[in-house]
Amino acid sequence: MVESRPTGEIAHVFVGRQQEMAVLETAFSDAISGHGRMVMLAGEPGIGKTRTAQELASHAESLGTRVLWGWCYEREGAPPYWPWVQPIQSYVLETLTDQLLAEMGPGASDIAELIPEIRKKIPDLELSPALEPQQTRFRLFNSISTFIKNLAQSQAMVLVLDDLHWADTPSLLLLEFLARQMAESRILVIGTYRDIEISRQHPLSESLAQLSRSPVFLRLVLGGLQSKDVGPFIRAAGGENASLELINAIYAQTEGNPLFMSEVIRLLGDQDDLAASEGATAPVALGLPQGVREAIGQRLNRLSAECVGVLTTASVIGRQFDFNLLNMLTEETTEFRLLELVEEALESYIIEELPVQTDRYQFSHALMQQTLLEGLSTSRKVRLHARIGEVLETLYGDDPGDHAAELAYHFAEASPVTGPEKLVWYSLMAGEGALAIYSYEQALDHFQRGLEAKAVPLSGTGPANDAESAALLFGLGRAQWATLPARDYGEALASAKRAFDYYVEVGDTDRAVDVVESAPRSTAGYRMGEAQLFAQALELVPNESNAAGRLLSRYGRVMGIVEGDYAAAQEAFGRALVIAKREKNADLEMWTLVYAATLNVYHRHYQQTLEESLRAIELARRADDSYAEVDARFWCSFALMVSGDLEGMQLHSSAMLTVAEKLGHRNWLTSALNRHEVLSQLRGEWLSSRGYSERGLSISPQEPRHLGSRVLLEYQAGDFAQGREYLERLIEAMRKAPAEATMSFVVPAVVLPLVARIAETDDHLDISEEAAQVILSSRSATPLYAMTAKCGLALIAVRKSDVTAATELYRDLESQRGTLLWFGSIALDRVLGLLAQTMAQLDTAADHFEDALAFCRRAGYRPELAWICHDYADTLLERNNSEDRDKATSLLDEALDIAQELGMRPLVERVLTLQEQSRSRPSRAPVYPGGLSQREVEVLRLISAGKTDREIAEELFISPLTVGNHVKNILNKTTTSNRTEAATYAVREGLV
Repeated sequence: MVESRPTGEIAHVFVGRQQEMAVLETAFSDAISGHGRMVMLAGEPGIGKTRTAQELASHAESLGTRVLWGWCYEREGAPPYWPWVQPIQSYVLETLTDQLLAEMGPGASDIAELIPEIRKKIPDLELSPALEPQQTRFRLFNSISTFIKNLAQSQAMVLVLDDLHWADTPSLLLLEFLARQMAESRILVIGTYRDIEISRQHPLSESLAQLSRSPVFLRLVLGGLQSKDVGPFIRAAGGENASLELINAIYAQTEGNPLFMSEVIRLLGDQDDLAASEGATAPVALGLPQGVREAIGQRLNRLSAECVGVLTTASVIGRQFDFNLLNMLTEETTEFRLLELVEEALESYIIEELPVQTDRYQFSHALMQQTLLEGLSTSRKVRLHARIGEVLETLYGDDPGDHAAELAYHFAEASPVTGPEKLVWYSLMAGEGALAIYSYEQALDHFQRGLEAKAVPLSGTGPANDAESAALLFGLGRAQWATLPARDYGEALASAKRAFDYYVEVGDTDRAVDVVESAPRSTAGYRMGEAQLFAQALELVPNESNAAGRLLSRYGRVMGIVEGDYAAAQEAFGRALVIAKREKNADLEMWTLVYAATLNVYHRHYQQTLEESLRAIELARRADDSYAEVDARFWCSFALMVSGDLEGMQLHSSAMLTVAEKLGHRNWLTSALNRHEVLSQLRGEWLSSRGYSERGLSISPQEPRHLGSRVLLEYQAGDFAQGREYLERLIEAMRKAPAEATMSFVVPAVVLPLVARIAETDDHLDISEEAAQVILSSRSATPLYAMTAKCGLALIAVRKSDVTAATELYRDLESQRGTLLWFGSIALDRVLGLLAQTMAQLDTAADHFEDALAFCRRAGYRPELAWICHDYADTLLERNNSEDRDKATSLLDEALDIAQELGMRPLVERVLTLQEQSRSRPSRAPVYPGGLSQREVEVLRLISAGKTDREIAEELFISPLTVGNHVKNILNKTTTSNRTEAATYAVREGLV
């Protein structure tokens, strides 16, 4: 859709705007060549922001570029996403169905939630699967962004979003989302806003801070025209003979504000004063207005009183208004006469027709509407709002649909005369409507306003006092789940609990259960009291019912992960599975298995996770439940990675990414990309890993997993400068997060010590220790997170050569032998080996490194294998037995080969240094007969004491497999054939 927007501003307003236009034209040239740009035009009211955008839009249109416009309005009744709805809606109405389907693709059903006209054109659209609030909104944003990028493929696009200082929060979040997606598109987005209205608390302020980090973003602050440009401006406006004195007087009064000058010039033109040059050079002598609103007021005074009266009514409706509504509000005026009055306002450039939309108008500038509103008494304004609300009720009937917010706004303004009843009713309807289209921030406002109108406290524990209050509280809780940070989830739970208590009290079991099941499935953040709420709900439903099964399934997850009660969780899952099998409820069985798999990962029972997730995947594929499938594949991939099955991890990670992309689910898409990012790093494929990292960070710029993985990638590859940039972003994300056991703390707890080891620096270790302590002191810390924090502390102990801490942490981590640390991709046996080396238990260290070598060789984790070779060689050189030197040399050669092939510059330097040291270090003569090592002698002594392999393993803190290897070596070196002969050898040689 290509539009032009006459505003009535005087032609050639862009005299003196050459510099700004040059910047815009450069941004436009970049965009049409495939490098998307976003430019914000800021300035005071009337400075020419919209007109500047129009000038660029006209230039773009002349070159065959598609131009779309969206506007924001001050009044609260504007529908959610209004600046986006307008241009998309207009395009939909003008476009053929087949073309629309091709451009929207699978996202058509999501966009149809905002634009009902889409379903009228494409009635057989399938409904999108239900997701949690934030994921649903991500899917909507992704669908809209993809649609806009598709439009720009065939024809470059300029999208203008006017007056963003009035935009609703969801519209601004969508703008941020698009900015992250448009770098390689043929799109130029121009936004305008009044900078004088943007405080630190203003929603646009946060959006601008986020946008400013994007490489596509540019901000231009427009000032008034310079004095040298005012003369050409006035002469172009009809004042060809204006004197220098007059020009200077106008400039002094208006400070070069184009709208103000336009109004002054019109006033002087009406008075035939534009040509005056003698004796009337001062503002007072010329009768110039003192401000732009006064100038507009003087121009309005030149309209007929009847026209001003109609415009005043229109100003209460809003910046835009409909002729039919205005006609119903001005019953004393005939339709023909009203048309004449509207034409009078059009001719005076007070209002303008909206393109494409018949009988729709808007004030040519927001200040026009505001000036009219300021002339109204409060009493008259309130009654006009009441009258508008009544007329809108007549127009929309009992089901106002998308207009509920508009009605709520007018009845809120009219409440001093109409009372709170209609305000409450329409606020409830508007809140539910906003939730339905993922406008959670606006829903929150509607529900809060409805509760305040009913004098119901927004906080507290008391139940609702009637059904309407309960519905408002239930809506408030759902809006809070979707908008509050994890640390404030307790507020949402409290709101939901008040509604729940009311429904329990009146015996509405179904609604009570609905309230409980509305809680997010996500375990992010500790939610005190959630387990109790599920337990109460379970008492309301029959013990063996499907409803009980659903509640038990969710209850088990909460008990196991949030409350840390593994036994109670397993009992709940068991009961849910019994119900599922008896009722042949495959959906319940599937989700219970998904939740059980999740729980077992957090409690480090990886084999159970594999069994449960594989069964869940089978059920999900049979039921075509993509959401359950992607969830189960994530945990399956996780368990396979930790267990050392690279091929299995690849299989499930790839399938997960395919499903996540189809779903458009933000969290799972981010998780799937991180799985591939880590998978590539495990193989040493840095370029591939960077690609997945860039995709993930474009979706979630502050996601700790992506930031942490990228930090390790850059440090492993030796780009410390780039690594530090991502490191600072990771620390910043941690500082902004609540101090709880979440990914924001878990990732820094282990990444920062790994960086310290790679780069041989002690920077940021205090931050890592702080993060670890937050996790370990949190009641909601799962065993997985606690173990990760302890691994971070273990690496710090190694770095600081802290023997006491190393000894304690060794005992804590020893049970995790034979696995990979889930974040950081370091073998747990390498961590244990480093701790043992720090404790001067070199034989124990060597055993752990040997196990780590076997694990990573089998798994194919090449970068980690190279580091193990280095650390193992270092231990052998420190032990310095005669047989250690050759093995250390071989290990260093292997480490160097891998590190050089993969471009691991820091490790290459470490290996070369260690090789040089080994050549200058003298070897130590053997101490024990038969060439036995210290560890072999320790094992032989325990054999002589009659210990079994398992008992020896427990005493020496090594695996039974390693003990078996030592026993074989002992028999070979002592030329004995069994344990009894070996024990006799030990006595004979004085080893026991």
